[in-house]
Amino acid sequence: MSEKVIPPSVQCQSCGKPFIPRLGFQTVVQGASTSYFCSVPCRAMPAGAGAEAVCDTCGTRFVPTYAYQVTRKGDAKVYACSDACRQSQRPDVPAAVHRPPARVFAVLNQKGGTGKTTTSINVAAGLAERHRRVLLVDADPQGNVAASLGVRSKKSLYDVLMNGAAIADAVVPLFENLDVLTSDERLAAAEIKLAQRPKRAGLLKRHIDSVASQYDDILIDCGPSLSLLNQNVLCASTSVLVVVACDYLSLVGVKQVLRTIKNVGAHLGHPISVGAVVPTMYDARARICRDALDSLQKHFGDKCLPPVRHNVRLKEAPSKKKTIFEHAPGSHGAEDYLAVVDALCAPVTEEVHVASLVRSGAR
Repeated sequence: MSEKVIPPSVQCQSCGKPFIPRLGFQTVVQGASTSYFCSVPCRAMPAGAGAEAVCDTCGTRFVPTYAYQVTRKGDAKVYACSDACRQSQRPDVPAAVHRPPARVFAVLNQKGGTGKTTTSINVAAGLAERHRRVLLVDADPQGNVAASLGVRSKKSLYDVLMNGAAIADAVVPLFENLDVLTSDERLAAAEIKLAQRPKRAGLLKRHIDSVASQYDDILIDCGPSLSLLNQNVLCASTSVLVVVACDYLSLVGVKQVLRTIKNVGAHLGHPISVGAVVPTMYDARARICRDALDSLQKHFGDKCLPPVRHNVRLKEAPSKKKTIFEHAPGSHGAEDYLAVVDALCAPVTEEVHVASLVRSGAR
C-alpha cells in the first residue's frame, strides 16, 4: 500500500537524512540555534555519525550506538558507555513526586504473528511522546523488544522474577519518559521454576506494584501462549490490550483471550477488563479484513480502535532499531499508531463485559 508523500523540510544534523520533525526529541533548541535529529541514536552522536563520546561515569571513549547511552541535563548531553554506567547516573525519584498508580496493560493474543510486539513498542513510544511516563516490559522469552530497539541489559525480567532483582535496577532508559525491561531465553525456564513456588500467580504483580507510582502507563508484551507466565502478567494488569490481525485465526485467538480473562477473574480473584482492541495488518481491499474489522467493531464497540493498516515500514523499523515514528514518521504505520495512542489517552469508556462476549462467541 502506498504511503503519503510529504516533502522533507529539515535535515538530520547527524546523518543528513531529510525528514519532518514530529516528535519532541527530534528538535533541540539551544539559545538562538535549533538542531534536528531524525532518531534517538542520531541525537546521541556528539558530532556526526562515527564520532566518539566520553562516558561521564568511567571516562571510556566509545561511539554511541543505543538510545540509552545519551541523556540531557539542561543543555548538556550526558554519555554512558554501558547500562551499568547509565544506572549510576540515574537520579533517585524525588519523594515529593506523587502520581496515581499506573495503568497496566497486558498486550495479548494467544495466537502468534498478530503484531503484539510492534504494537507494544510503538504505543509505548507514542505515549511517552505524549508526556506520559511509560515502562515497557517484555514478557516473551523470544526477547523481541530488545532486538527491535537495539537495547542490551545485564538484568532482565528473569532476574526480577527468579533472583529478586528490583525493577529499578533492571530497566534501561530508552529515551525521555520511556524505560524498557527486557527479556531473554532464560525466561522460558522461569515457567518450570514458577510452578514450584507458592502464590506463583502474583509474583510479577508484587514487582509491578512496587514501581506503579513511578509511571503513568506500563505495557507488558506477552508471548503467544496460555502459560503460567502470561497468567502472572494478567494478574499484574489492570486491563488487556488485545492485538488482533484481521484474519480468521486471530479472531479465534480473541475468543481464547476472553476465556482466559474470565478464568483469571474467577479462579485467581483478579478482575480484569478489556481495555482496548487493536486491529492490525488491515487491508481494505481484502474481504476477510473488512469482515474481521466489522466483527470486532460489532462485539467491542468503542473499545475497538481504528485499524493499523498493513505497512511495509512497520516491518522495516525493527531492522533499523527504531520505532515507526523515527523510521518513517510520514507512513500509514506511524499515523495509525498515533491514532491508537490518542484513543488510549482519551477519557475511559464503559468497560467491556467479558462474560457476555464469551457467551456470544465474539466471532
